[in-house]
Amino acid sequence: MQFISEKFTKHPNSVGESYFEHLFAAFSFGFNMICSGFACILHGIFPFLYIKTGSNTITQLHNNMVINRDKRNNSI
Repeated sequence: MQFISEKFTKHPNSVGESYFEHLFAAFSFGFNMICSGFACILHGIFPFLYIKTGSNTITQLHNNMVINRDKRNNSI
């Protein structure tokens, strides 16, 4: 049983999160990517809409997922 539990907690623990904190973060990232994807599709059809939405989302996600992801390094 411990083996199964470890499968669900090893990666979240590696970034300083519980399982549910990691679940919420992953859902949040995914939702942002889906919404930005729709904005990019609409931008392709209507070039005057959502001009910077895709690039802004990528910058924000990179900041949150890569640069500031590990919560273990944020404690003072």
